[in-house]
Amino acid sequence: MTPPEYIKNLILQGEGQQLDFKYHVADAAKIAKTLVAFANTDGGKLLVGVKDNGSIVGVASEEEVYMIELAAESFCNPPVSTQPKTISVDGKTVLEVYVPPSQEKPHYAKNSEGKWLAYIRRDDENLLANKVLIEVFKRKKEKKENLFRYREPEKILLDYLREHKLITQSQFCKQAAIPPFVAERVLISLISMGIVFCHITPDGNFYGLGRTQ
Repeated sequence: MTPPEYIKNLILQGEGQQLDFKYHVADAAKIAKTLVAFANTDGGKLLVGVKDNGSIVGVASEEEVYMIELAAESFCNPPVSTQPKTISVDGKTVLEVYVPPSQEKPHYAKNSEGKWLAYIRRDDENLLANKVLIEVFKRKKEKKENLFRYREPEKILLDYLREHKLITQSQFCKQAAIPPFVAERVLISLISMGIVFCHITPDGNFYGLGRTQ
């Protein structure tokens, strides 16, 4: 497969968990959000010079590469690794930026207000990571030992999930009659061990059994 055919094939797949299109990159803070989301999840590819509908418009590659590098180095903390590559497609330049899944997560993106926020990728959206998932990332990064304690809150949570599939943190608090900080601690521990997974959606944060984040 030639490079142009490779790009066209990617475009045909459409935006998703590991693929995002950008018409151009004019705001380092905005693109940092996508870079961080890819790095914090499964990695992904950013195609710059491609509209949301898949039409190729091309880019001024040097300017776009500079903006990507600026975003990755100055608007991501820790900096995100990027592998930019320009490809000519039908006389137009497309910038492909590969972001590998990171071992240094959580990564944070600096928004226009100067706040540092962590994001993950869910389908074709970049969503805010919640406190529980951020703490799971930190624990895995620090390689902290996870000890499974099968106490009443853990029993109530796992019994509930076997029957109802998903639960929110507030529902867990009510079911187990525990305060939010205790629920967080239990969820962080069980997610770190792969017993429970965190499913972040535009409609809220849910927890279930059987697989990791």
